[in-house]
Amino acid sequence: MSTTLELTGGQKPSFLSRENIVAGPGFNRWLVPPAALAIHLCIGMAYGLSVFWLPLSRAIGIDKAQACPAAMSLWEVLFTRACDWRVSDLLVTFEVGIVFLGLSAAVFGGWLERAGPRKAGVVAAFCWGGGFLIGAYAVYIHQLWLLWLGVGVIGGVGLGLGYISPVSTLIKWFPDRRGMATGMAIMGFGGGALIGSPLANLLINHFKTPTEVGVWQTLATMGVIYLIAMLIGAFGYRVPANDWLPAGWVPSQHKSRLVTSGNVDLKDAHKTAQFWLLWAVLCLNVSAGIGVISMASPMLQEIFAGSLIGKPEVGFSALDTLQKASVATIAAGFVGLLSLFNIGGRFFWASLSDKIGRKTTYFTFFGLGILLYAAAPTFAHMGSKALFVAAFCIILSMYGGGFATIPAYLADIFGTRFVGAIHGRLLTAWSTAGIVGPWVIGYIRDAQIAAGVDRALVYDRTLYILAGFLAVGFLANALIRPVNEKWLIKDKPPLNGAVGPVAASPASASAVADVRFTAATAIPWVLVGLPILWGVWKALESVVKMFQ
Repeated sequence: MSTTLELTGGQKPSFLSRENIVAGPGFNRWLVPPAALAIHLCIGMAYGLSVFWLPLSRAIGIDKAQACPAAMSLWEVLFTRACDWRVSDLLVTFEVGIVFLGLSAAVFGGWLERAGPRKAGVVAAFCWGGGFLIGAYAVYIHQLWLLWLGVGVIGGVGLGLGYISPVSTLIKWFPDRRGMATGMAIMGFGGGALIGSPLANLLINHFKTPTEVGVWQTLATMGVIYLIAMLIGAFGYRVPANDWLPAGWVPSQHKSRLVTSGNVDLKDAHKTAQFWLLWAVLCLNVSAGIGVISMASPMLQEIFAGSLIGKPEVGFSALDTLQKASVATIAAGFVGLLSLFNIGGRFFWASLSDKIGRKTTYFTFFGLGILLYAAAPTFAHMGSKALFVAAFCIILSMYGGGFATIPAYLADIFGTRFVGAIHGRLLTAWSTAGIVGPWVIGYIRDAQIAAGVDRALVYDRTLYILAGFLAVGFLANALIRPVNEKWLIKDKPPLNGAVGPVAASPASASAVADVRFTAATAIPWVLVGLPILWGVWKALESVVKMFQ
């Protein structure tokens, strides 16, 4: 304690401060990933917000949307209480959230490194959970601007802080398995919608009445759940002492040619070519994947149409209302299957990157992705639903794997000291991709439909363009080299790359035991694992319908 007081100028650190959560000798590092998962499983519901759009589009009309007058301006729509919101206006909530995820991660990344993951996690909890509560009130009083502010802006800040809060912490706890560590946490972001979407559906059906669609009550309930779960996760964070290393692990014996021997300062990282090459790598990989995610359901329906229900001769436009409903149900199973591969890929590819290296892993993403995107139209023309679905399952696994592998890639290139903050700035690539990917696939689709192209063929050109995105990403990845030594910080860094006034451990690094996964550690893992298993079960229920 005396060492900590000296580092903080003689003042006792606050309960939320980084100095107050330094783990002592013998702390089990396997207790930290469940804390990160608790937060990521909550904020991952960002991918599931679409479950609210259709019921909200008839919040006033209940059975049928009460459309606003065509002449009504967007400014009037933001404040009107007389008519229902359009789905396109509601979708802006998600877009604003993703933009503020990138912005908040970039702006507050440096503060997070100094303040520590607990304080950042608490702020994220109040922003994300509070954003849902504000959103519930916005729906209750029917004010679209407040929904954008609550779930979009404030919730988006919670997304950014919650997303990056565990990154540098887990990398410092698992310097021997960086990819696996970040894969465990970021896997939760992919699983958030897997749990949140069916939960939201259950709550909406529970709360809806002949005069209520049940959305504001659902938002309020989930807001409270997320606030509590994220606070528990934040209080579970611990950081290692400056001299902590896993027992028997010597950094100098585990370095590849690409891994830096020091650390690059946050203020210098964006001045290097490596930062912008990695920005392009992430942006292009995500643009291709998120374009597919945004149109997965209509793509399967329009390409295979009647063949999904045993009528291969019937095109999408010729389906009747009942048949379209059946096809949509099957497409929901496709989306659920993609979600499972998105989640599994985050852990699988990130863990594999510890063995084969980050650069090789991204070469695999781009090289295999180019082949699969280019082959998908052929699979569709063959009428092979199995090959088409398999191709996109692998593609989505690499989409998720790209998110989970990039923090470890950054740590290899720039060192671990400021990796959380650098990762935050790199996430602006995600914000960009969230606009580019859906725009490309949506615009080209609409343009080809307007030109009279058959719906079964409108995605061919788009998929070839997305393959082109990956080809550029392949070249960007090939150009990545170790950073020039002139960018490395000259002072001697802590053994585990810690930053900020964190006390040293009472024991030396070599004396600290590498506490492994034990029976006692299983309790927090069970608490986060049960919701994941429930979400997987609900997704598999939908998947079965696709192949019946």
